[in-house]
Amino acid sequence: MNVKFGLEFLPSIPTSDTVMLSKYADELGFDAIWVTDHYNNRNVYVTLTAIALNTKKVILGPSVTNPYVVNPIWTASAIASIDEVSNGRAILGIGAGDKATLEKMNIEWKAPLRAVKESVEVIRRLLKGEMVYFDGEFVKSRGAALSYKPPHEIPIYIGAQGPKMLTLASTIGDGILINASNPKDYEYAMKIIKKAAGDRIGNIDVVACTSFSIDRDVNVAQKNVRIVVAFIVAGASEEVLKSHNIDLERANMIREYISKGKFKDASAAVTNEMIDEFSITGTPEQCVEKISELLKRGVTQIVFGSPIGKDKKLALELIASEVIPHFK
Repeated sequence: MNVKFGLEFLPSIPTSDTVMLSKYADELGFDAIWVTDHYNNRNVYVTLTAIALNTKKVILGPSVTNPYVVNPIWTASAIASIDEVSNGRAILGIGAGDKATLEKMNIEWKAPLRAVKESVEVIRRLLKGEMVYFDGEFVKSRGAALSYKPPHEIPIYIGAQGPKMLTLASTIGDGILINASNPKDYEYAMKIIKKAAGDRIGNIDVVACTSFSIDRDVNVAQKNVRIVVAFIVAGASEEVLKSHNIDLERANMIREYISKGKFKDASAAVTNEMIDEFSITGTPEQCVEKISELLKRGVTQIVFGSPIGKDKKLALELIASEVIPHFK
């Protein structure tokens, strides 16, 4: 089974700690490290540079950046630089961004499909060494070019959830990053992906970016993941909640707690059913079973995302020794 296993780190902790975990993950044999790109955390490219200089094999990139906060021409330069310092290990994750977050920065979230499509085209052309003239609806370039060309082709992965973005990602992306942990979400996504991708389906890396929590004690694993699931529930649409059979009244209560900064109350309001629907949580044996269900649906890369475990280093050891070997 040719499945890859990656990690997604939220750089909300000191960069030195993220580097330490990344170096350990590299030694343990993980395939990829993705770093989230959000203005209120450590800068994604500073973090990726530090990781690149302290690892040897793992591929690495942002998950995901967007074309609204940073011009895609600048992004091309940034990811090319990461490829250089990592000796050809860079990957680029790009998506439409989060409307609520962009509003906080006074940035208008408009034409997301067009923004992603044009950005990917311009970035690819720049990375090939072209001087780019481009007069798009979203991206404008009047002869932009990089002064250096990356020696390696940098794969571009597109973050996608809805049907239109999944379709776009399936036609122009090297990979698709899907934030979900439940098999039913991949049954839905794969129907769209297979139809849109056609003959190129075998060349697309379908990545499950999961909320993951592992521990030998299932109760510890569940306790650790509750706040993450609370934020997932609070941010989910009514349509998504209904598709996962989540009680809307309780979901609204969690949303209200979070809006008031009552995170302990929000965590307490999360049910075990919510944990099952929106995360992969449990003992190594339980996690293996849940991952197997995703792979059956067509997932080709599993990304272990927040919170990973109470003690992240121990969690990485558990994953490397008791989860990944089942799929190699």
